[in-house]
Amino acid sequence: MAKDNKKTINRRDFLKVLGAGTAASAALLAGCKPSGQTNTSSITGEVPGPDRQTYRTNPHSGDVVSLLGYGCMRWPFRPTADGQGQEIDQDLVNELVDYAIEHGVNYFDTAPGYARGLSEEATGIALKRHPREKFFIATKLSNMGDDPYTRSREGSIAMYEQSFRRLQVDYIDYYLLHSIGTIEGVNSRFIDNGMIDFLLREKEAGRIRNLGWSFHGDVEAFDYLLAYKDIQWDFCQIQLNYIDWLHASGRNVNAEYLYAELQKKNVPAVIMEPLLGGRLSRLNPIAQTPLRQLRPDDSPAAWAFRYAGTPEGVLTVLSGMTQMEHLQENLRTYGPLEPLNEQEYTALEEVTEYYLNEDFIPCTDCQYCMPCKYGIDIPGVFAHYNKVVNEQRMPEDAGDPEYRRHRRQFLIGYDRSVPKLRQAKQCIGCGICKPECPQRIPIPDEMARIDEFVENLRREKPSAY
Repeated sequence: MAKDNKKTINRRDFLKVLGAGTAASAALLAGCKPSGQTNTSSITGEVPGPDRQTYRTNPHSGDVVSLLGYGCMRWPFRPTADGQGQEIDQDLVNELVDYAIEHGVNYFDTAPGYARGLSEEATGIALKRHPREKFFIATKLSNMGDDPYTRSREGSIAMYEQSFRRLQVDYIDYYLLHSIGTIEGVNSRFIDNGMIDFLLREKEAGRIRNLGWSFHGDVEAFDYLLAYKDIQWDFCQIQLNYIDWLHASGRNVNAEYLYAELQKKNVPAVIMEPLLGGRLSRLNPIAQTPLRQLRPDDSPAAWAFRYAGTPEGVLTVLSGMTQMEHLQENLRTYGPLEPLNEQEYTALEEVTEYYLNEDFIPCTDCQYCMPCKYGIDIPGVFAHYNKVVNEQRMPEDAGDPEYRRHRRQFLIGYDRSVPKLRQAKQCIGCGICKPECPQRIPIPDEMARIDEFVENLRREKPSAY
């Protein structure tokens, strides 16, 4: 079935899909305050302890999982001692993990390729300092790419066993088939080489406690794997936020459909990209207006996390928290969760309408396109462009009285955030990065468009776009 043929759903039906019927029954499930009371502590105030955090129970394993999950894709880096490179800032990773566990977070999600291939080891070092029963660790079989060995049974098993060594564990709580994309990919990476059967046997042996998969791909592949051999999957990781619920782009499918299908199969959902690569935390003042009218003290990020956490079938919502203040804010938001009500869904629909009318490039800074063979900072280029769009400072009309100021700000900000040898101008259009992008951004085309836009600005000519 094509993505565009999936039936849409209105807000009232959405509340029913959540299994709540009303916001009050959702509040009961999450153990939060009665509806009518508001939580205005999402930005400042005391950080709630573990007794106030929201937890969900996995119906298959009985695991009691924190609704706030720790995404370990973007651990912080620091310069090496010799100043010649960068390394994971293990001290800061340890501090963040310690604080998260102390405040009730118990789900940590990593993968072999995250943080330039260093995430599993760094996460393992940080977690090894805590009792094993204090955390659930999730990692993935990331046997993507065109290398035949990586996709082979031998190479896949080697990657699987490497994860145990890096994480310093003798069992993995949540193991995922990573980034399901196409039926051909499912067959070549997991079925033809016997890896699904191998992993099911590993689960029977206790080395895997929960088996699932993450999805960025064709709806046919999602349907195919969900129904494969009537396997009862223990969980599935999907991209869900208030934009992607009905307006998914790139290599994604509307979360409304994915979530509903998982519910039919009694498969808990693990949520990634609740902030859509951080963009939903950086709404401009106009987009925030309907939200501030209802909850003036809540941040855009808090709204997005409440949205992602409200559905009853959500087991945990992942956040890549590289700064302590982000961790603390999310702990406040889920300590405990106050589910969205119908009026708040209406407000987010207004934000969605505004967002869809803006010229954003749907980059989530996942870094899958990196490193670029020619040194281009692809996510950095897109981040600067999106930032200017979000702040409504695009220098597009030379007749605008603000044009010269916005032009200057754009060019200075671009040169400061992205070194000239890493800017869009260096792109030769090789296209190596395109198949790696989960959002299916036509990266070479966007690089050419941004470069032309920038060169027009440098020549003091308005863009043609």
